[in-house]
Amino acid sequence: MSDKKLCAAIAIAGAFATAVTLAETAKAAKAEQEKCFGVSLKGKNDCAAGPGTSCAGTSKTDYQGGAWKYVPKGTCTAIVTPKGKGSLEPLPN
Repeated sequence: MSDKKLCAAIAIAGAFATAVTLAETAKAAKAEQEKCFGVSLKGKNDCAAGPGTSCAGTSKTDYQGGAWKYVPKGTCTAIVTPKGKGSLEPLPN
């Protein structure tokens, strides 16, 4: 194998290893998170539930009940907003 091919193979293997590591790290981080409804600010939600939201960044108002944000596991219901506490289930808007 030529030096060029060897270097290319090493670079590809390194890129693949990095991608796998990042994917596993993201998966582990998400496992330590929970969806918390009613706590995100306008346009800052992680994804959706219900009318007016389709996914990340689409909430129309602060603390929209159908929009959720990832928070550290076990903290959602302790979060207090001007509209009440965070919820593990969608809230009425």
